[in-house]
Amino acid sequence: MALIAIGINHEHASLDFLERATVPEHEWAKVLRALVSHRNLHEAVFLSTCLRTEVIADIDFFHGAIEDVTVTLAEATGIDVAEFHDRLSVHFDRGVVSHLMSVAAGLRSIVPGEFEILGQLRRALELAEEEHTTGQELRELFHRAIATGRRVRTDTAIARGTTSFAFAAVAMAIDELGPAFAGAEVVVVGAGQLATGVVRSLVDSVTDLGRVAVVNRTRARADELVRALADPRVVAHDYVELVELVAASRLTIVAAEAPAPILTRVDLARAPGPLLVIDLGIPRAVGSDVAELAAVRRLDIEELRVRIDRAVDDRRGAIDEARLVVEADVEKFLADRRARGAAGIVRDLREHYDELVESELRRRAPDLATFDEEGRALVESIVRSVVAKLAHRPTVALKESAGTDQGVRLADATRALFDL
Repeated sequence: MALIAIGINHEHASLDFLERATVPEHEWAKVLRALVSHRNLHEAVFLSTCLRTEVIADIDFFHGAIEDVTVTLAEATGIDVAEFHDRLSVHFDRGVVSHLMSVAAGLRSIVPGEFEILGQLRRALELAEEEHTTGQELRELFHRAIATGRRVRTDTAIARGTTSFAFAAVAMAIDELGPAFAGAEVVVVGAGQLATGVVRSLVDSVTDLGRVAVVNRTRARADELVRALADPRVVAHDYVELVELVAASRLTIVAAEAPAPILTRVDLARAPGPLLVIDLGIPRAVGSDVAELAAVRRLDIEELRVRIDRAVDDRRGAIDEARLVVEADVEKFLADRRARGAAGIVRDLREHYDELVESELRRRAPDLATFDEEGRALVESIVRSVVAKLAHRPTVALKESAGTDQGVRLADATRALFDL
């Protein structure tokens, strides 16, 4: 068996395609069950963020796995299979380890070093464990990747400055509004991890912040967020108040998941303006046609990505340091994996040889009865010595090639030849 990672992300697919390929959270468990229903996929973890939809799996056959995963993603998103072909990002075996550790380190994020990804990786693994779609191989890989992510943020300077998607959005708002931010009315739509990060960043970064209205479809979650922050400037509101609150605001940040736009051109036409709307949703949570309104300026993740790319130059050294940490951890994981992989097949092979020896000695016991004790011991010693020599070369080859493509083929062949 071997590892594969297949999916789409902001590095190889447009925002429009990522939007169409988003899988709602309540569908993630169904996707996992569909993945492992394929005989070629033995374990699977489904990772879904606003800019990344990926499957990490333990498989038998490379090309078959790509087909199985692509078909599953197509069924989950309603997109034709052919549309995925030029947009897929595929990593195999060693590449999977390097890719996942780079993701955990924040090296594959729009905001280098952003920390939200660690929580997303943990949640992906937890769900796979709840659905019984993962085993020791992927569990170990995810734990090690998360540990690498933490080490990168501790041992390098990548975590200095803007390391949060939410903080980057707030920084963009501050840059856009300038002095107009003083005392401004702000609306934050959503109450999940991203929305919570946005509100925290507003409270921590804007000294002359006005009122922040938190609006969520489920009022209880908005209330919970407000209680956690315990800041008098942050107030929860009912969802039915959303349009009225947005019309009276200077800044609205939408950080919620929705199958269709939460705010439309009709809703925002009521705003006297000027109004800045930042849409962090994938799919888009604000209708793209609101940009036609003279009083409204709409920014989304694409604009955020452009600004971050411009600002990242001062952290190039830290990014290089982070890559070195990742490379070292990849080598360590692969070395450990080789040792684990070799130990299992070598143990099984030796047990097989030992069983053959014991079985044959028992079968020939009547013949050996004609020997005295010393003679029987000599015969048994010779048999065991010959079998050990026969097992030596296969054992060495399995150990030396473990964790490589050749090692996978040798292990499979060994199991087939000796019925292990």
